[in-house]
Amino acid sequence: MKRCIVIVIICLLISSVMSIKPLKNKESKKEVEEVIESSKKDYAEYLLDNMSLEEKIGQMLIISYRKENMDSNLSNLLNNIKPGGFIFFAENFEDYDTSKKLIEDIKNTSSIPMLLGVDEEGGRVDRFKNMKNYNYEKVAPMLNIGATNNVLNAYQAGLNLAKILNDFNLNIDFAPVIDVYSNTYNTVIGNRSFGSDASLVSSMGLNLAKGLMDSNIIPVYKHFPGHGNTKTDSHYDLPIVKESKEYLLKNDLIPFIDAINNGAEVIMIGHLAVPSITNDYTPASLSKTLITDFLKNELNYQNLVITDALNMQAITKNYSDKETLKLAINAGVDILLMPNNEEKTVDLIKELLTEEKITEEQINTSVLKILNLKIKYNIIDVEE
Repeated sequence: MKRCIVIVIICLLISSVMSIKPLKNKESKKEVEEVIESSKKDYAEYLLDNMSLEEKIGQMLIISYRKENMDSNLSNLLNNIKPGGFIFFAENFEDYDTSKKLIEDIKNTSSIPMLLGVDEEGGRVDRFKNMKNYNYEKVAPMLNIGATNNVLNAYQAGLNLAKILNDFNLNIDFAPVIDVYSNTYNTVIGNRSFGSDASLVSSMGLNLAKGLMDSNIIPVYKHFPGHGNTKTDSHYDLPIVKESKEYLLKNDLIPFIDAINNGAEVIMIGHLAVPSITNDYTPASLSKTLITDFLKNELNYQNLVITDALNMQAITKNYSDKETLKLAINAGVDILLMPNNEEKTVDLIKELLTEEKITEEQINTSVLKILNLKIKYNIIDVEE
């Protein structure tokens, strides 16, 4: 009932503005757009106000489950956690029809539509490559695309990646990789990067992201503040970035700064120690100094912050699940990707709230940003 009232109010507001001047008037059109934008924000706040604490916490989680069918374990997981998102892997994509059904089944478990995403970067990070009964245009490794020095190729790559995601009704791609590949011993990034020149990486990354956005897919820029000049793979241990802050600002950080200046909506934080910025060896993904003080305040990034997968050993080797959640939320993270113990995560966050180690205000701030992004990309339909 409340939702119907909100929609009626939105319609009345739009009607009242449209009656001021004919729509052909640019000023009037701008007024209508402003009212619509304001109404969308009001709707996000309405949703937030009507969510339980558990539902709010769930919105901050993106989980995974590496099987091709919905089973009782996954059903229970989704119903218990009510996650804000789900990330798919190659194990979920074995057969076209089965995969489409899995995605539909997952969507149907949630009253608030989810971010449904995948690491679909092109090259070796292709989650669909072993799928039966599905033909699609393969996207070359980013290093090959960067070598063409033609941003139209990056834009086309974005369109091609988006077509795959749209085929499966997914809405967020954990790409582009905008790490600068400056260490040839770096196997975890390698040809996932556009190259070793920061300006080239920046222009290519922005154009790939534009291809995604023009197809209504949310891009995620990764891995801030730059994983390209490390040797260690954060899946197994904590990489340490040894360069000075001044060096990073003129090199590895250029693509991220350009992305921020061009309206980046989601940035993924890598599990990297950057002592020249943080003055310690706390992973960037858990560091308030790096996320709030540097990324948000110094670089003026105000949109969504997501961690890299929290079940990676750069984190799990050094922090308990509860400590990880406490540090990440206090650091300024909005979305927790694949927390190590997904089923206990909601309870652990509630414990942290009870112990006053985090605040509900922090959670509300993050969830409002998540809801606004979902509304912007029509994942949540305000006219439903």
